[in-house]
Amino acid sequence: MTERLVTTQDGATLKARRHGQGRPLVLVSGLGGTAGFWDPAIALLGSEFELITFDQRGIAGSSRGGAPVDIAQLATDVLTVCDAMGIAEADFLGHSTGGAIVQTIAATAPERVGNLVLSAAWLRPGHYLKALFEFRLRLLASDPAAYAESAALLSYAPEWLEANWAKYERATANPPADPTKQAIVAERIRALLAYDGTDQIGAIAARTLVLGARDDMIVPAFLQAELAEHLPGAELRLLDDGGHFYPGSRTETFAPLVADWLAGRADTMTS
Repeated sequence: MTERLVTTQDGATLKARRHGQGRPLVLVSGLGGTAGFWDPAIALLGSEFELITFDQRGIAGSSRGGAPVDIAQLATDVLTVCDAMGIAEADFLGHSTGGAIVQTIAATAPERVGNLVLSAAWLRPGHYLKALFEFRLRLLASDPAAYAESAALLSYAPEWLEANWAKYERATANPPADPTKQAIVAERIRALLAYDGTDQIGAIAARTLVLGARDDMIVPAFLQAELAEHLPGAELRLLDDGGHFYPGSRTETFAPLVADWLAGRADTMTS
């Protein structure tokens, strides 16, 4: 693995990492915004792909910068990282909010995108997603510890979390109690709530895989089905379980599925 710091036009410094070798695959995480989200999958994907990950602005090893945060800005940040890495064209995999970010890249800079994987993503938020994240915004402001606890409980399948309780303990050990951290999380929630890809979906021409989990309580499977319906030719695959964070809890299924699809290999996964 190699690391580098990438500076954006508005002064943010993004901590980026390069893993493995092969065709470039840019991994864009969700609301949490960390490169570390992808750690479980990297060991299984790094033998076939050159993996690019980074901490998004204001998160972990990256500074906030001065630009307003919305999905369009976060998409620009991804391409800024790619430019710094010398990557003109790549495959893109975005999870949750990362799915909104890479949809925007595919629609506005199609020449940069080979294959597109949209994981736990949505086209437009709808009533459920709006209500859930508006509730989470209020909880973040009133009780940061409860916000962190609810995020962990919602993100994983209950049986998996019961068997891997240390994950819950780590996820809740450092709630976003600092006002600056709260503000960064809040602006990211507002950015995802404001995202509606309806007007740009028709511009996406990349070969696309839409992934989800049937028991996802944050971005339910019906939203992945709706997204796939609006992308002619997109392939929809739904895991039977795994919760919202299935790239980490079902890595042994998720990573080979992504690798096989990107390589055009047949697989036995049923939807």
